[in-house]
Amino acid sequence: MIKAVFFDVDGTLVSFKTHRVPQSTLEAIKKLQAKGIKVFVATGRHPSILTEGNNVHEIDFDGFVTLNGQYCFTKNRKVIYENNICREDIVALLEFLKKNRFPCAFVEDRDTYMNYIDDVVVNLLKSVNVPLPPIEDIERAKDGKVFQLNPYIPVEFEAEVMKVLPNCEATRWSPTFIDVIPAGGGKHVAIQKIMEYYGYKKDEIMAFGDGGNDKTMLMTAGIGIAMGNANEDVKEIADYVTTSVDNDGVLNALKHFNVIE
Repeated sequence: MIKAVFFDVDGTLVSFKTHRVPQSTLEAIKKLQAKGIKVFVATGRHPSILTEGNNVHEIDFDGFVTLNGQYCFTKNRKVIYENNICREDIVALLEFLKKNRFPCAFVEDRDTYMNYIDDVVVNLLKSVNVPLPPIEDIERAKDGKVFQLNPYIPVEFEAEVMKVLPNCEATRWSPTFIDVIPAGGGKHVAIQKIMEYYGYKKDEIMAFGDGGNDKTMLMTAGIGIAMGNANEDVKEIADYVTTSVDNDGVLNALKHFNVIE
């Protein structure tokens, strides 16, 4: 019996075309909660921009997995798990950025800031309908808790950047930037922490996703669902591939597994 369902946001709950959660998804989630099934968001987004540019606020989540699993809390803001990037890697990246110029976002628990913004950043954030973060002195990162980094770099430059961050790992759902988190981290780790907190078993968990940063989450869940619009590598590891976010994908999968009628 399914007791909890985890949902990625962009491309899973929220359409890239409309920047909205489809009505069919909203209704399906209400049916889940009416049956006593808890609903969690599992996103790379910062908590402060979770509902920016969309209607995600219409969902009354029971818990939050944010920053690709590095910062997780209940609906009452009780922190269940947090995991920040070590200071050694932050200092090394700051030095690297002095000689190699590319946009990079530094994501802390309360806010996000960048060293500078170019057209690549503008276009990417426009595609997910979220505001541009402020430009600040990134030296502040030495003294803060940075849970995630977002270097805006092409695929061919990724390996060189990651050499500077030996205690981190990267996932990519866009050709223009990567999500950098502590090594061994990810949405799956946060889900495991939530499972421990609530006493869930693997076969009581279902997860939905579409991007590379969702793969470990789908593999951790008892049932991992890839959206029809998901990357091919995500579809390959999923237990089931549903229709796209714009074609009632969430509703169709929940009905397919008889979680709701």
